[in-house]
Amino acid sequence: MAVDYALIVVYLAGMLAMGWWGMRRAKSKSEFLVAGRRLGPWMYSGTMAAIVLGGASTIGGVGLGYKYGLSGAWMVFTIGLGLLALSVFFSARIARLKVYTVSEMLDLRYGGRAGLITGVVMWAYTLMLAVTSTIAYATIFDVLFDMNRTIAIILGGSIVVAYSALGGMWSITLTDMVQFVVKTIGVLILLLPIAVIKAGGFAEMKAQLPTEYFAPLGIGGETIFTYVLIYTFGMLIGQDIWQRVFTARNDKVASWGGTVAGTYCLVYALAGAVIGTAAKVLYPNLANADDAFATIVKNELPIGVRGLVLAAALAAVMSTSSGALIACATVANNDIWQRLRGAVTRHRADGEAHDEVKGNRMFILVMGVGVIGIAIALNNVVEALTVAYNLLVGGLLVPILGGLLWKRGTVHGALSAVVVGGLAVISLMWKFGILANEPIYYGLLASLVTYVVVSLATKPTDEAILANWRERLAGRGGPESAEQPADPTSVPATP
Repeated sequence: MAVDYALIVVYLAGMLAMGWWGMRRAKSKSEFLVAGRRLGPWMYSGTMAAIVLGGASTIGGVGLGYKYGLSGAWMVFTIGLGLLALSVFFSARIARLKVYTVSEMLDLRYGGRAGLITGVVMWAYTLMLAVTSTIAYATIFDVLFDMNRTIAIILGGSIVVAYSALGGMWSITLTDMVQFVVKTIGVLILLLPIAVIKAGGFAEMKAQLPTEYFAPLGIGGETIFTYVLIYTFGMLIGQDIWQRVFTARNDKVASWGGTVAGTYCLVYALAGAVIGTAAKVLYPNLANADDAFATIVKNELPIGVRGLVLAAALAAVMSTSSGALIACATVANNDIWQRLRGAVTRHRADGEAHDEVKGNRMFILVMGVGVIGIAIALNNVVEALTVAYNLLVGGLLVPILGGLLWKRGTVHGALSAVVVGGLAVISLMWKFGILANEPIYYGLLASLVTYVVVSLATKPTDEAILANWRERLAGRGGPESAEQPADPTSVPATP
């Protein structure tokens, strides 16, 4: 295992080195939070794919393949569909708004009164997403080093917090690009063909397993529908995803680059399901389906390749964890803390911009410590993530998409939809159970009905607000280059 250990140590050291490099580049709020809105199509595509394909998509996707066969791809597949829908229909308009958070978009659309309550809901979602991603370090480091759970969480979490706080989105972008390459090589190029070959090829897999393992809808229609509601719609509105859209150099990069990333997710989904199906042939009696990934890697891969594939799993977790962490800190600072302090957004001189970078860096550190602490104390990862997604989709989907698609939607309708949808989801989870499907079904319906009824019953949004909204959607107005470096070549645009 010495070679495998060396690969992992080099990988982790590289993540910290890129954090240090990013710190030298992040000189303004725009650079720190959205990489100066400078990413070109290749880097944008790679980093977008990296953030949405985390530990759940890699370890969990293989586990679903182990349990259900090829239809286990549906969870990750719906993530890819959501990213495709976002990129084709919304990302160009979102990128042109030149904002930093989803709540800022809602303020622009509805008139400045929706941000705080939606910020609280979004913060809860990003916090739980960061926590569940951080917990996954325990599984990976246990396989690598037989490490204690608490120490594993502290080690993995501290590395992510360090490089995220040092350089903000620039550091995260660079590390995510490396993580994208590592995942592609480790999972798609190495683990996928080796797993199929070790299982005897597809013919042997079909002979060894029940026919339902190869049925496209074997996981169940209701489960697939629930995945669409939670993950496809969740991709449309999450702060962690939107913050990556804001990094695009222009609206075309956001649209086409996101489409490439979404297509990559579809391929990754099928690969995970096939690997899990192969693991079922090789190890038919595993007590826990989520152990399939670690088991096949540990027992079937040669030295060196094993280390690279485990690094790929670590990369998957770290990319999601860092993206969720900076999103959580951005929302906490910009949408909650600054509003509670009564701060007013304004253009700042260079010296003040440095102070703003320090403030956001401090929030990443504080949120990071909180995430690590909660991850150590929390046991049920699935329930925590389900609560987060139910609140996000049940409370925020309708106001956000309504604001983008329906002119008649009002701030009163939006706020009412957030409250009613959120309370409905919470009460139904209490009644039916956290993992039940009813909370998201009826919570989303309650939010939609409330939004339409209250919007129609209240005064339409002021035309001046809508006019400003249309200007921003067209890419005109809003914060300009005051936050950018004086020399536009000081941070070159990426390819």
